[in-house]
Amino acid sequence: MSTTVAIIITAVISFGVTAGLGFVVIPWLRKLKFGQTILDIGPSWHKSKQGTPNMGGIMFIIGIVVAFVIGALTFVLSGGNLESNYSSVLEGRDKVLLISGLVFAFGCGVVGFADDFIKIKLKRNEGLTAKQKTFGQLLMTIGYTMTLWLSHNTVWKIPFLGNVNFEKNAFTSVVFWLVSIFIIYGCVNSVNLTDGIDGLCSSVTATVGITFIVMSYTLGFAGLGILSGALLGGVLGFLCWNWNPAKTFMGDTGSLFLGGLVVALGYAIKCPLLLLPIGIVYVMETMSDIIQIGYFKLTHGKRVFKMAPIHHHFEMCGWKEKKICVVFSTVNAIGCLIGALLLYFG
Repeated sequence: MSTTVAIIITAVISFGVTAGLGFVVIPWLRKLKFGQTILDIGPSWHKSKQGTPNMGGIMFIIGIVVAFVIGALTFVLSGGNLESNYSSVLEGRDKVLLISGLVFAFGCGVVGFADDFIKIKLKRNEGLTAKQKTFGQLLMTIGYTMTLWLSHNTVWKIPFLGNVNFEKNAFTSVVFWLVSIFIIYGCVNSVNLTDGIDGLCSSVTATVGITFIVMSYTLGFAGLGILSGALLGGVLGFLCWNWNPAKTFMGDTGSLFLGGLVVALGYAIKCPLLLLPIGIVYVMETMSDIIQIGYFKLTHGKRVFKMAPIHHHFEMCGWKEKKICVVFSTVNAIGCLIGALLLYFG
């Protein structure tokens, strides 16, 4: 079986399972009264979304995991090799990268599930406290970083500068840990922030999935392509139910899982710095929030944006949710193209 066939099969299975689960999971969430509570701090017209089933991310978590397992096993049993064709200096345990990345994403999803469950079922609008959520995410982040370290996946490709082995000495080892924790924790939360309107996080993440599929060919890394295909199929299947007007929301269960998986793919190409252009919309969402909060505190009440994160600013400017999804996904696709070119030529 060729890599292309394996990727297509995986994407189709992920799409089918995710979209199909909507007919079962959404009524089930309604029955359990797992409806979204719309806070007063958001745009007033979001109140119409009150009661929409939340935690729909369960659909694509199942779809992605099932599709990857089937796609990877079928590929291996047909004689394929999931490992990459990196040069000797970049040799690593690629299967560990794929499996640990998926486990890490699932762990982030568990933290999100706990947050959603407390919000919805226990009627605590803020969910987990900031300390509890941070502790859970940092626990997953440190565990994943430890896996990278123990499997010697500590060599990064820096575009146009070459490869850096962070196990070289004590100083670079500390740098690896600190920078990795910052990237992993930051990226997961950035993806989480992007999930603020119907279809936005799913459509933006679809461009990320396509990009990593392309990168898998550049690197000769079949396993990366199969996992990226599962991601692409899952978010597209979810869009069938999440496109405006949404029939369900992914909740923190889904957005934190997606954040973890995007991080895992960034580390799988051994160039996590490229998550900056590949996830440029995620970065914009986070930076707009930081700028808004910082400026508000410095000026004692003034704001840069009408509302943050930035997708709400454009909503307040009169943009429809569908337009925001299309424009933001296009912007992210441009960032993805830049990232892919940097990997190829760098």
